[in-house]
Amino acid sequence: MTSWLVACGIAVGLSVPAAARLQQTDRDPLPAARIALWNGRAPVGDGADEDAEAYLTVHRPATPNGAAIVICPGGGYAGLVTGPEGAGIASWLSQHGITGVVLEYRLPAGRPYVPLLDAQRALRLVRAQAAQWHLDPARIGILGFSAGGHLASTAGTHFDLGDPQAPQAVDRVSCRPDFQILIYPVITMRALTHSGSRRQLLGDSPSRELIDVFSNETQVTDRTPPAFLAHAQDDTAVVPAHSEMFHRAVRAHGVVSEYLALPSGGHGLNGYQGPSWDAWQAGCLEWLARQNFIPARASAGP
Repeated sequence: MTSWLVACGIAVGLSVPAAARLQQTDRDPLPAARIALWNGRAPVGDGADEDAEAYLTVHRPATPNGAAIVICPGGGYAGLVTGPEGAGIASWLSQHGITGVVLEYRLPAGRPYVPLLDAQRALRLVRAQAAQWHLDPARIGILGFSAGGHLASTAGTHFDLGDPQAPQAVDRVSCRPDFQILIYPVITMRALTHSGSRRQLLGDSPSRELIDVFSNETQVTDRTPPAFLAHAQDDTAVVPAHSEMFHRAVRAHGVVSEYLALPSGGHGLNGYQGPSWDAWQAGCLEWLARQNFIPARASAGP
């Protein structure tokens, strides 16, 4: 293991003093730990890099059930809604024994591979830290909202199993998520796209090839991870056809997919509250339990 990865592990360990760890109860989550992904020098694609950073905030339950989820907040690729679509989700997951890892990915500004590189690195790092964080490396998923849902579905359709010859241990680890949870996601960059997200990700005049690469309904294969999707039928900002087309594509390749069509709530599901918000959370936990990603007892209640 490289000194960088060891340093990450030490940073997480030092954030929770031994005395504090001894005082934790089964209901109390461990203090959150924030980790830099790139040590200040981050790739942008095509072999180039930049002076920039992305971050993970790791929310570990006192009694982890072995599952972890990398959380991609939305924000139209122009910002990050890290409160209700980040820390709030991690807190909810930790109540059910799931380690929630909030990804503060770099905003693309027309550089389409930048957020994906951050998401791939996040998945590799979480899997590489599985033993230390009491995780099962075969139960590492990704969750995203809106444009963060596009990023999550991009990670679910653009992945590799790691480079065994890579000098850093983290790069030898797979970045394939074991499952994906997509909540009112942007999926396509084609005609039905969310124009703001597309412009921020691909720029003002993207090529047809680039549009296709990031239209994730066209990138599904039989290696695509199982998917759970939820979308309000009255969402006019990102129309439910996004979730519908991805759900159909995944099922067409023989991969498990469940689509929860919510009756109302619009984009953001009534400000992250109410019946539709509760319904996707309860449905998601039940689906995770049916797929054996979490224990059945962890799926009770929203």
